[in-house]
Amino acid sequence: MELQLLFEYGWVLLVLVLLEGILAADNALVLAVMVKHLPEEKRKKALFYGLAGAFILRTGSLFIISFLIDVWQVQAIGAAYLIFISINHLWKQKVKRKKLDEGAEEPEGKKSGFWMTVFKVELADMAFAVDSILAAVALAVSLPETPLPVIGSLDGGKFLVVLAGGMIGIIIMRFAANKFVDLLKRKPGLETAAFIIVGWVGVKLVVTVLAHPSLHVLSHDFAHSVLWKAIFYSVLVLIAVGGWFLSSSEEAEESSTQHS
Repeated sequence: MELQLLFEYGWVLLVLVLLEGILAADNALVLAVMVKHLPEEKRKKALFYGLAGAFILRTGSLFIISFLIDVWQVQAIGAAYLIFISINHLWKQKVKRKKLDEGAEEPEGKKSGFWMTVFKVELADMAFAVDSILAAVALAVSLPETPLPVIGSLDGGKFLVVLAGGMIGIIIMRFAANKFVDLLKRKPGLETAAFIIVGWVGVKLVVTVLAHPSLHVLSHDFAHSVLWKAIFYSVLVLIAVGGWFLSSSEEAEESSTQHS
């Protein structure tokens, strides 16, 4: 049983690190765009303050969510939010692609001062923290219980795996974001895949909500069964693989367009 527990927790942590890595690259790209108008020295300070704030925001958000996660209404809001940001991102991506195809250019907005830029970076970090933690908690909530003490409404083991995933995400954003940004440029389908995965994690949380003892629309046994876990992770892997190969086909199309 202990080996199975380690395998399940290790697998979820690996998925969290990969998901956080892709999202961290996207987040780092957004932050880079937000501070690019500042001089180089101030740009580095703004990013440093933003990333330092991200540690505090993620830890604080996790403690708050850990006290509320067992409330099915909170789970339902979390599920709806994850599905919303997934669909919203994909829709915006489609609209943006259509505008670019039509040759439209994005209007240049008013440039913010240093502290306003830092404030905007903090707000962005907060949004990234909530998104990442909700996705992480949704992944961890159906893991088996551990002997560790409960933190809030979350099992100690689940809390630690979510905390580890979130902190690793920040480290990736700070030290390895450039490599992930390059990877996203070469494999743009991975960004789409990441947000589809966020939506799929939202679906997983929907199943958890419907199996909550207060609702009991779905069987509690099904929501925690090997069958559902196999379906969930199989689809998750297929989405990731699809994102990788979709990028290859997109690159092939671009290459053929350039040569014609």
